[in-house]
Amino acid sequence: MSLARRLAGTLPSYVSIAWWGLVSPRRERQPLTVHQGVVLGPRGLLLTLRRDLRGWELPGGGALPGESGEAAVLREIREETGVEVALEAHVADYVRTGFRPHTARIYRCRHVSGEARPSAETPAICWVDPEAPPATLFPWYRGPIADALARPERPVQRCEHQGPAAIWAALRIDLQMRLQGPG
Repeated sequence: MSLARRLAGTLPSYVSIAWWGLVSPRRERQPLTVHQGVVLGPRGLLLTLRRDLRGWELPGGGALPGESGEAAVLREIREETGVEVALEAHVADYVRTGFRPHTARIYRCRHVSGEARPSAETPAICWVDPEAPPATLFPWYRGPIADALARPERPVQRCEHQGPAAIWAALRIDLQMRLQGPG
């Protein structure tokens, strides 16, 4: 695929993400909570590549109505990666303000079975060394990974503001990934 075609997809993606991050939170009735897993296995740490804003991230997503956070993270990991995991612990809650305010509930998970494979939501998946994640990992996932590896006795709560620096970092990673052409 040509460079021009890879970059042509940025404007519609960026408009959609801007709406999602700046406008839609003001229209929601309940605060958003996402459930994400730090999946560890014999091959390392499992990461997924986003389709819209290209960059590596932790698998996970929102709970369906009536679904627990634990059930949601298990379902999302299975849907996005094809692997089955066991929950080991709820390790942290990241309360994020600024762009797309939300709480990210982080779980440490252990790979149980299944081969990682791409899905409709995640065009690429990789196992990486958890102590040396790729430079194209979105920066707001470094803290949750460190918390999961530290194995706290009880969940920690962290507050982060995702302002212009986080937005710029995400755009830089997205452009780098589009120029490289994976997924």
